[in-house]
Amino acid sequence: MNNLKKIGLTALGTTLIASSAFAADMSVSGGASLSFDQTSDKVGGSSVYMGDSINFDASGEMDNGMTVAVNYEIDGGALDDHSFTLGTADMGSLTFAGGGGGSSLSSMDDKTPNAYEESWDIVAGTPTVINGMSGDNSMKYTSADLGGAVFTLAYVNDLNYVDFGITASPEMIDGLTIGYARGESEVRSAAKPVDITEYTLYANYAIGSVTLGYQISDADSPTAGDSLESKAMGVSYAVSEGLSVAYNTHKLDKENNANEQKSSGISASYTMGSITLGGAKNKVDNVANVAGTDVEGYEFTLGFAF
Repeated sequence: MNNLKKIGLTALGTTLIASSAFAADMSVSGGASLSFDQTSDKVGGSSVYMGDSINFDASGEMDNGMTVAVNYEIDGGALDDHSFTLGTADMGSLTFAGGGGGSSLSSMDDKTPNAYEESWDIVAGTPTVINGMSGDNSMKYTSADLGGAVFTLAYVNDLNYVDFGITASPEMIDGLTIGYARGESEVRSAAKPVDITEYTLYANYAIGSVTLGYQISDADSPTAGDSLESKAMGVSYAVSEGLSVAYNTHKLDKENNANEQKSSGISASYTMGSITLGGAKNKVDNVANVAGTDVEGYEFTLGFAF
């Protein structure tokens, strides 16, 4: 993993030194939202809150044909995600994220079709999910389109984590989208490092206005009782050009634990120009595989993009 980091940084430094100054295109985009939710049917009441985000983007092409793009996001009045990307027409792109970086597997935590959020989201508590790792000071390589297939390779320096992924779009098989990702992290302890391996595999198939999806994930740990397995299913229906509804389920089993975490939810969204109204109602039983920690919640959001 350390060798991967050194190679990426060396190549990046060489490219920057060899390039000359260039004029960049600048743009600003953003959004604002108003949300209403109740994350638990047992504790507390509902809440109303605002969301906001402003993105500053700059991009340009260097003399050697490579492109450079920089992004800064201000969220809640503070600097949030920020990254820059080096790209080529034929060899893909390399992104370094100083804040808010994602990995191959984290982008596939649940790819089953939905209209708002995952079935385990919204509710109080912290449901267990197999989703790899992501964080600050990370690098992610994304290949060029290879006849409908795209390959990614990611490294999160602060977490000592590396993964890869591959997705195939309907260009290869009409209506079918599939993806696979596998990651490995080395958790350091006083005794010895512990390697944890995670993978996920999903397939979505679109038939007219209906999309069906299925996904399996696994986290293998040498520590007894820490390994996880999950299965997710989802179906969405495009009622019209702007209106979609969906139903999703997710089940997660923990090694040597009889309390299966089960989640289900219904969601809907309606988009009209730059305005989107969406919401979901979810239920999770045995949150984090703890017996009796059942909770229901809902959320509705009115969002504006500009």
